[in-house]
Amino acid sequence: ANDYSDGIRGTDEVRVGPMRLVASKVATPKAVKTAALLWFGVAAVFGLLLAALTTWWLLAIGATAIAAGWLYTGGPSPYGYMGLGEVFVFVFFGLVATVGTTYVQTEQIDWVSWPAATAVGLLSVAMLITNNLRDIPGDAEAGKRTLAVRLGDPGTRKFYVATLAASFAAIGVSAIDRPWALLGLLAAPLALAPARSVLGGVKGRDLIAVLAATGRLQLAVAVLYSIGLAI
Repeated sequence: ANDYSDGIRGTDEVRVGPMRLVASKVATPKAVKTAALLWFGVAAVFGLLLAALTTWWLLAIGATAIAAGWLYTGGPSPYGYMGLGEVFVFVFFGLVATVGTTYVQTEQIDWVSWPAATAVGLLSVAMLITNNLRDIPGDAEAGKRTLAVRLGDPGTRKFYVATLAASFAAIGVSAIDRPWALLGLLAAPLALAPARSVLGGVKGRDLIAVLAATGRLQLAVAVLYSIGLAI
């Protein structure tokens, strides 16, 4: 959906990140849009099944999540162009995904779900920050006022590191009730290299490596943290 919407707006014409299908003309806008709608449909079917097995109010959350996925860069007023991308990523990749998964599996919401959701959501935000930091020059030129464009280069770099630190702090909060949750902190050393790179001023395509490192950090935290919460 992001590939399609940014592509037809021309936002990706000046791009240093990974290749986009529409902008590179590898696929037509219609084909990419069709693929996006198809996978939204698949998600909706599974959401319907989950709602049938638990509670029907999950349909409202699912519909909102699909709308958020499309309206990030789609529609007449995409919120990603207004600097709200990080907010929605935190809500849907963190709070909704984590607390929602907890509810679907247990049909209750433990308070520990909230710091867990915060930790996961903030790492997802860090992924987006890395993307948007890399794209500041092109986004500013295209009129895409992401939070990174609004904060500027130095502010965005500090925001990235603060987000990582806050994620680990949230893990510490959950350890008040689940001490084994501290296993998630074993992944902290993986945060050092990307944090140093960002604070050191890497730019452009060099930030793709930071994006990959942030993804590995997110995966490691998720695995270790989940094991700790399960013990």
